[in-house]
Parts: sequence; C-alpha cells; structure tokens
Amino acid sequence: MRTFFIGLFLLSCLGVSAQENLGYQKPSKEILELADATPAPSVLLTEDNENMLLLYRDNYSSIATLSEKELRLGGLRINPVTNIGSRTRYTNRVKMKDPKGNTIYEPEGHPENARFANFSFSPDQKFIAMTNTTSTGAELWILDLEARKMNQLTEPGLNANMGDVINWMADGSAMLIKMLPEDRQELINTSNSVPTGPTISTNDGKKAQNRTYQDLLKNPNDEFNFEQLARADIYKVSLNGEKELWKEAAMYDNISVSPNGEYVLISEIKKPFSYIVPYYRFPVTTTVYDKTGNMVNTVAEMPLREDIPKGFEATYTGKRNINWRADRAATLYFVEALDGGDPSKDVEYRDELLQLEAPFNGQAQSLLKVKNRFSGVVWGNEKTAMAYDRWFDNRNTKTYLFNPSKSGDVKIIADRNYQDNYSDPGDPVTARNEFGREVLYLEKGKYAYMMGEGFTPEGQFPFVERVNLSSLKKDRVYTSKLEDKKETLIDLKPGQDELLVRIESKSDYPNYYLRSLKRRMAPRALTNFENPYKSLANIHKEVITYKREDGLDLSGTLYLPAGYDMNSGEKLPMILWAYPREYKDKKSAGQNTQNPNEFTFPGYGSPIFWVTKGYAVLDDAAFPIIGEGDKEPNDSFRKQLVANAKAAIDALDEKGYIDRDRVAVGGHSYGAFMVANLLSHSDLFAAGIARSGAYNRTLTPFGFQREQRSYWDAPEVYYTMSPFMHADKMKTPLLLIHGEADNNSGTYPMQSERYFNALKGLGATVRLVMLPKESHGYRAKESIMHMLWEQDQWLEKYVKNHSEEEDDSASY
Repeated sequence: MRTFFIGLFLLSCLGVSAQENLGYQKPSKEILELADATPAPSVLLTEDNENMLLLYRDNYSSIATLSEKELRLGGLRINPVTNIGSRTRYTNRVKMKDPKGNTIYEPEGHPENARFANFSFSPDQKFIAMTNTTSTGAELWILDLEARKMNQLTEPGLNANMGDVINWMADGSAMLIKMLPEDRQELINTSNSVPTGPTISTNDGKKAQNRTYQDLLKNPNDEFNFEQLARADIYKVSLNGEKELWKEAAMYDNISVSPNGEYVLISEIKKPFSYIVPYYRFPVTTTVYDKTGNMVNTVAEMPLREDIPKGFEATYTGKRNINWRADRAATLYFVEALDGGDPSKDVEYRDELLQLEAPFNGQAQSLLKVKNRFSGVVWGNEKTAMAYDRWFDNRNTKTYLFNPSKSGDVKIIADRNYQDNYSDPGDPVTARNEFGREVLYLEKGKYAYMMGEGFTPEGQFPFVERVNLSSLKKDRVYTSKLEDKKETLIDLKPGQDELLVRIESKSDYPNYYLRSLKRRMAPRALTNFENPYKSLANIHKEVITYKREDGLDLSGTLYLPAGYDMNSGEKLPMILWAYPREYKDKKSAGQNTQNPNEFTFPGYGSPIFWVTKGYAVLDDAAFPIIGEGDKEPNDSFRKQLVANAKAAIDALDEKGYIDRDRVAVGGHSYGAFMVANLLSHSDLFAAGIARSGAYNRTLTPFGFQREQRSYWDAPEVYYTMSPFMHADKMKTPLLLIHGEADNNSGTYPMQSERYFNALKGLGATVRLVMLPKESHGYRAKESIMHMLWEQDQWLEKYVKNHSEEEDDSASY
C-alpha cells in the first residue's frame, strides 16, 4: 500500500493521467489476417498407424470463458462448478482419417459444443476415452475406433481437479474414474466470509528456502475448499457405462494400474497442508491395492516437504518416482537419494534405483546407483534397460546401460554436457510389449535403435542409428538429406520398416508421412494440411550467423518483407526478439540449433507479424549468458546481454538491411527482464516491449530462472540484474504488458505494476497494459488481439516513425 500511495503522489505532482479507459482493440488488417487464421488439427496415431485422429480446437479462448468462476488453491486453478482445471485447453471437434486414403470421417454420436480433454487410449488401442466438459460438469466419453462411434458413459460428475482422471484396466474392459463424492460439503465463499482468527505460520529453525510460488493456500478456509475439491470417489466404469464404487472418497492424486492388471498403485494427499509450497509437496501416502480395491501394502509415506535443501538438484529423502516396471507383470521401482537430497554433499553416487516385487512387503532390491541426480529409465527386458541422470551445476548427463537382473552389470554409454546439442546421441526407440507398455525395442536381443535431432555445425540432419549393445558400435541406418525442407523423426517400427516423420518447409505446413528405411521410395503422405498463413509465403527467411565481440558464434532467424531488394540499400526498421539462456561453456553456447526450413508459424506472441508491415525481424536471436569454471553466468549478465544485442544489430547493419536508429527489442517472461535491462544499460534501441516479466529480483530472494544463489548469497548480483534498481537510467520508451492473473512463480503482476510506478515517477516514457483474467501465457482472443494492437501502435510511433524530436507521451 505504501508504494501505491507514493505512486499516486508522484503522478499528481507530474500532472499526468494515470489511466486510460480503453476497450479491447483489434490490430491492423495485415496482422489480424494472420492472427485470426484457423490452424490445422493436431494428430493422434495408433501404434499400428492404422487409425488417425484429427483433434480440432479454436485458436483462442474467450474473455467470457476466462471470467468463469475460478479458485486458486495449492498451486492449482480450478473451476469449482465443472471440477476441471479452469485453464484447460479443450478440443472441440474430433474427426477420423484413414491413413491410407484421404477420406475424413466424423464419428457417429459426436456431441455438439464439445469440450474434450484428458484423451486416453485403451491398452489395445481399440478405444480412446476422454472427458467432455459441459456447463454443469465433466462427463466420460469413449470413441470406438473400429465402429467410428462415440458414446457418453457417465453424466456430469467427474472430478478432474487433480488430473489423472481416467485410468484403463489392463484388459481394456473398464476404467478407473475419479468422481465427485456424494458427501462433498458446500465450499466456503472466501470473498465475503468472516474470519475466525488470524492466519499463523511458524518455523522451528529449519531452513526452508522456497521459490515464490503462486496460488498457494492462505488460510483455513482455503484448506477446507482445497480438501473438498481434491476429494473423489474412484469408480470402475465399463465400456457400456455400468459403474461400481471401487474406492471411497479421499484426496487421490495419481492412479496407476500394473502391467498385468492385478494391482493398482495410488497416491493419496494427506494433511497437514502448507501455505508456502504447492500441493505436490504436501504429505503423500502411496499404497498398492489389488484389482478389486483391497489394500495390499503401503509402500511409501512422504511427509510435508517445506524444507528441501538448497539448490536445483536438491530433493527429499525417501522413495520418489514410484512407478511400475513396464517390462514386468507387477514390479514397482523407485529412487532414493544417497546424499540426503543435498547437492552440497560430496558423495560418489547421488541416487539409487531400486525395485520391489509383489506383494510389496519385502526388502527392496538395488538395481543401479547413479553419479548425478536420477532423471529417468527406459525398461527393456530382464537383462537390458537404460537409465539417465543429470547435474545442473556442470550441465552433465550420463546414460547407463544396465542389467536389472545382475547387480553391478552397468556401463556408462554416454557422458556429456546436456547443452551440447551436437553430441546428442538421440533417444532410444521403444515398442509396445505384451502388456501394452512402451519398452526398449531390442532387435535379436542385442541391438537398440536411437533417433536423434541431428544438429551439426553444417545444419540439422535427423538420424536413426542401430547400436550393438555389446560392442557399442553404431551403424547409421538413416540420415535425413532433404534440401529446403525440415524433417522431424517421430516414431520408428524397425520390424515393419516404417518411420513416421513430419516434413515441413518455410511455406509448407507440417504434414505427416511414412517412409521406408530399406526401400528406395518416396515417403507416403498421411495428411495434407494446407498453409493457413498465405501472406507469409513469399517473405525472405534465413538463419544468419555472426560473432560477439569476444568471438562467440551467435545466430538468429532473419525475416525480411516480401519483395524487399536485399541489394537496394533500403534501411528497414527492425524488431529483435530474444530470450537469454545460461551456459557453463562457450562450446555449447555457440552452437546453432535453428533450422531455416522450419515452417513460419506466427504464434500469438511472435514478432513475425510485423514483417508484413515493412519491418525486418530477427527472431530467436541467440542471447547466451556464460559462466565458465567457478564463475556463474549471472556474474556478468548485463555485460553479456548488451554484447549479444550489439552483435546482432552490427551484423544486420553491416549487411545494409536496417536503420540502426530504428530498432526495437522485445521479449516475454525472462525475455521481458532482458528488455528492461537492455534499455536501462545501453542506447542500442528506439523502443522496447516487455511482456509478463519480473524487474525486482529482491522479490524473488531464493533464486530466479537458473540462478541458484539466494539474495543473501549474492546481493550484488540481485541488485545489478534488477531493472527496478536502475529505473532512473531508463531513457527509452517501454511498453509493459502483463496478465492480471499471472501464475508463474517469478512474475507476479506486482512486478510490472511497481516497475511502472517507478518509471513514471522518474519521468520515463512508459505504458502499462494489464490484461484482465490472463495468466503467464495469454488465452482470450480479446486479450491477444488487443496485445497485438498495443504492440503495433507502440512500434509505429516509437520505431517506424522514430525521431529525436518526437512527443514522448506514452499514449496513442
């Protein structure tokens, strides 16, 4: 409140208007045509590539939808009327296509005004279940792929508030569904309830260095509402809609059926709750039940986790990552920390992978110890599996090939910097086993296949390699050699000689194809989506490379207007859009992972719209921040930030494409933080656009972005990097945009409000646009169109028509 009154005092002294009463606006015709185009559907394919689903959704939500009732509790955002996430992205139309032909079918029984979510294939992939949200709640629907028919299996009454709402039984005959309990109590209206006492938090001396989470519980009324919304009965629902109560109400989180269908693993949230961490760090009890719902054994009881040690690789003690081995009938695996979860401890091994066989009450068997923090496992069979670890401080990752049946039979088959894209060996190819689970594909029991993105200094060439797991010899069986196109490898079925790929170009919309690895033949098209962004078809697009003043290689994707003569010497206004990324070595930081043949897709937050209005656009400009050895990247953040920007502008100025006096810089989130710093500490730009950013790092004192140190560890870093602390240096027009309901942990809406007050009080040219109901990413069509209008007006006034003598008033 104190800052608010100071702000009002300063505004009154300056004699300027504080607010504008302005309704939602729409951008110019060129931008509106692109922003309002209808995108192609997303695609789901069954494992055998015999059935294809086309999922259609609207480009945007509406402000009316975002204005529906919403409760923000424990890190969740819930619609308490429909009992599903209030920010859920819905599919409104499902169609089917024969991959071998061009006919598109609409399933019989498709509901009108559908809002589908939570799609889940049956184990045999003959059916797909989904939720359909109506005005009164979520229903269970099912699509029979063979009959091409949809059926409603339940009335509104599903409880999808905690997710994991649909879980198939192993034989595909029924599902376990979370339903609203009959004894749910009426929620407390916290907006007008009378308090019964103060809200009190205590600490017994333990360190609990948590980030600034959003949407936390705040008082006993929130606790009550969270419990009511989290509680669910579990029902068993058959394919014909018959249902029976399987488990009475509790705060169920994750549900998982064993591969053989004999057991069900359930995690249940317990009290006490917390006011400083989200629900996923509340106490949890994990229990195994048999398929009829009888308790077999409790395998883990995790307490409230408020006081995890410091550091990105910190974790908690006890069992975590509890799940079923995909290659066995009913064996659990889990991970335990060997360092107490504390990254500061010096130990040989950080984590241990263990397994526990039915009936889950014996001694767990150790399978593998890893050097870094465990990050995943791909099961193969009784003798072969792969596991991964990673460590943030040095960006190291290791891949382990191990024998689950023989302790100590372990080989490290990759040991690399996970930011080194050129050395990425790819991911293992998997296939469905007899349980319908994805496991490591093993040819003749000893050959695995790896698929990689294929980034190299010469460009991107996705590949498939056959790896002898005994000798580790690699044979390249496929390398994409398409010219003027980008190929993405999606799925490989080696035994069937089928490689599912997606192919696109600058102006060709991404489409799906099947290609053969052995036969010399053109890939077979599975889809034929047209380009909905025709006005971008003839623009110039290329990936340019240039050097920073210290010799570091940088890159960015350059867009020039259609018809622009690159030899004319015409100086264009320019927009530079970027997002800083931290690295521990120059080798990784200087790698180019941009593909000039990627389809030009103008997402709502993209700067590409303005190439249609005569701007040069440098998108995804490389902004590496490097800290080698004992140095942290942020120790020289500002210096490197300015060097990155200057290198980009110098490169395009040298080519003769741009007027360096008419350059704007823009970014979202950490990119917005970048913008404010660049405008405060350089004179490179005519204007800036900063969306949903954070500007005062003392408000996130226990770390931000990739910074692990707290404010008290590195106060100078926090001060130096905070644009708020240097608001007096701002001399460049800045447009601030923020969602009023931002849920990101580091970007409270207050960050933009306080920064705006400081800038305006100090006489800067600044405009603050707060978008009602919007979160960290924007959803409503009204909001997005208005955002585009604001950016367009700002760029036209302060960049395209920039002059030193112009009026500095931040209104249009």
